[in-house]
Amino acid sequence: MAELEVEVPAEAAGERLDRFLAGLDEVGSRASAERLVVEHRVRVNGAAASKSYRLGAGDRLEVALLEARPSELEPEDLDLRIAYEDEHLLVVDKPAGIVVHPSAGHSSGTLVHGLLGHAAAGGGEAERPGIVHRLDRDTSGLLVVARSEEAHRRLQQSLRRRLIVREYMALVHGRPRSLRGRIEAPIGRDRRDPTRMSLDTGTPREAVTNFEVIETLHRHALLRVRLDTGRTHQIRVHLAAIELPVSGDHVYGIADDLGLERQFLHAARLAFPHPFTGVAVDCESPLPADLQAALEQARA
Repeated sequence: MAELEVEVPAEAAGERLDRFLAGLDEVGSRASAERLVVEHRVRVNGAAASKSYRLGAGDRLEVALLEARPSELEPEDLDLRIAYEDEHLLVVDKPAGIVVHPSAGHSSGTLVHGLLGHAAAGGGEAERPGIVHRLDRDTSGLLVVARSEEAHRRLQQSLRRRLIVREYMALVHGRPRSLRGRIEAPIGRDRRDPTRMSLDTGTPREAVTNFEVIETLHRHALLRVRLDTGRTHQIRVHLAAIELPVSGDHVYGIADDLGLERQFLHAARLAFPHPFTGVAVDCESPLPADLQAALEQARA
């Protein structure tokens, strides 16, 4: 079992234990950090601590790192478009309607099941091999996936350092007040409805969304959206908060007359320095047919 010893620097004083752990390269994610704490694999100054423990400068952490578990999932033959691949990683173009990884009610037919045949690996969570970031079930577009533990660790590090450019196309109701905008508003589970994400939350996490107007239509606008952070439903919640709800979004938006059966949100571009070579990887995905048809109807 791999052991990690860390001394908390002065600039991290006051930070929650789970957030500090998630920022360590060897841990890599908030989910892994929480699991470490829950499984009593973390000691602070020789004693167990809760995930919300506020660290002090000079605190010494002893961490028994998670060991990668082999996935017990069975590969499934899904018709996936691979936009880029090499021995370290691949960029996949996810269709709408597919859940990224297994969860309650989704034990088969997920993107992960399809990726097992493409040697997806890494991350320490057997149900999510290779997964670095996610898209909502009804959001289409590009995802980067690791093929080893080291690739997953490096890609997570790039994500935290905001080196991975994630651009989306979104059709929204309304007319933006400016051609460009930046939304900085923490997001968490809604205080009254835990199935929704909200700005009205008791568990806020930093969330930053940037957008620019590509095309202004009669009752809609086509936006290019770039994420600085990647919170659950971030784009949909942020745009709804500034009265530009995403078309076809029945959770945070309003009823749509464009024939959409899902939200008009597509991960159209993914760009990052390769985690091993530093060479630029830059992939694009065109709008799927259903979104293109809705856009043409909005233009008409």
